[in-house]
Amino acid sequence: MAAMKKIAVLGTGLVGSLIARDLAGDSRFEILAVDRSETALAALSGYPRLSTLRADLASPSEVAKIIEPVDAVVGAVPGFLGASVLRTVIECHKPVADIAFSKEDPFLLDGLAREKGVPAVVDCGVSPGLSNLAAGRAAADFDETESIRIFVGGLPFPRVWPYEYRIVFSATDVVEEYVRPARTIRNGRIVILPALSEVELIDIPEIGTLEAFLTDGLRTLLATVPARQLEEKTLRYPGHAEKMRMLRDTGFFSEDRIRVGGASVSPREVTERLLFESWKRPAGEEEFVALRVVCTGSQDGVRLKRTFGLFDRTDRETGETSMARTTGFPPAVIVGLLTAGSHIEPGIHPLEDLGKDPELYDAITSGLREKGLSFTETVEEIPGE
Repeated sequence: MAAMKKIAVLGTGLVGSLIARDLAGDSRFEILAVDRSETALAALSGYPRLSTLRADLASPSEVAKIIEPVDAVVGAVPGFLGASVLRTVIECHKPVADIAFSKEDPFLLDGLAREKGVPAVVDCGVSPGLSNLAAGRAAADFDETESIRIFVGGLPFPRVWPYEYRIVFSATDVVEEYVRPARTIRNGRIVILPALSEVELIDIPEIGTLEAFLTDGLRTLLATVPARQLEEKTLRYPGHAEKMRMLRDTGFFSEDRIRVGGASVSPREVTERLLFESWKRPAGEEEFVALRVVCTGSQDGVRLKRTFGLFDRTDRETGETSMARTTGFPPAVIVGLLTAGSHIEPGIHPLEDLGKDPELYDAITSGLREKGLSFTETVEEIPGE
C-alpha cells in the first residue's frame, strides 16, 4: 500500500477549512491545517488524519519551516498574503494548488517555478478557476476562438430588501469589484470599461432572471486565450448594479478622506462597515453559485457554441455553502492530481492551461462530480448567416 501523502493547507477560513476537511476524508492523505486563528483551527479538531498548527503565515521563514516535511501545499490565505506565500512554497520545491486572489501577476513567478521544478496551479477556485478551465478547453478545440463570455455569481435564495445580497467573504473585496475598471478584449485588443456597466439580463433555469454586469475578473485569460471578444460579468438580482453605481458615483466608495464633525474619515471604510452588517449572511440561510461560460468559435469549418455550466447550492446536510464548495473543491481535486504524479509541467499554471489537456480536463471534472459538483457542457452549431 502506498504511503499517505502529507498536504499542508495554509489558511483555514471559510474555504480553507472545507478543503482541509475534504482532503482529510480521503485515506490517501494526511493533512496539516495552518492558521493564526485558534478559533478557526478549533473547528477542525477531531477529524481523522487532520492535525492543526497555529502560525503566522505572513512570515516566509515560518511558512518554509512548516511545509518542509509535506509533499504538497494548498494555498488558501487572504489575497494580500497570497503572492508572498506562493513564492515561499515554490522556493521550497513544493507543488501547490492556490486560490489566493492576489493582485500580483502570478506569471512573475513562472521562471522561479520552472527553476525549482515545481508545478504551481494558481487561481483554481470557481472564477477565476473553473471558468478558466472551460475557456481553455474550448479554445484548445476551436481552430479560431471568436468569443468567451463568463457569467458568475453567488447569491442568497431569500431576496431581502434593499440589496438582495449576502457575503461569505469581506465587504472590501466585493466593493473592489465595483470600483476597479474591467479589462475586456474587444476585436482582439484590451479595452478598459467601467465596472457595473453593460448590464444585461440572464436567465438561470434553477433561479429565474438575474442581471449581469462587467467586472475585472479575467486575470490570466487576458494573456492566455486568443479570443477576439472576452469578458467576465458578475451575476446579481436585477437592480443591484444601479444601487452600487449610485453609491460609487456619489462618493460612498471614495478612499479620499473627508472631515466630519472634526474627525477625518474614509467614506469607503464607513460604507464597507455598514454594508458588511447589511450583507452579513444569517446562520442557516441558503445560497447558491451559478457559473456559465459561453464560448463561440470555428472547428473544422463549422461555427460552434460551447456552453459550460455549474449550479450549486448550500449542502443541507453539512451546512457547507456553495461558495465554499465551488471554490474549495477544485484545489482539493488538483492537489490530489499533483500528489498522484499527473503530468503537470513545472511552472505557473492557471486552469486554462490544464483545460487545454483533455486528460487533465476529464480528471478535474470527474473529481468534481465525485464531490457533488456537476460541471456541464453543451455544444450546438451556429447557423450560417
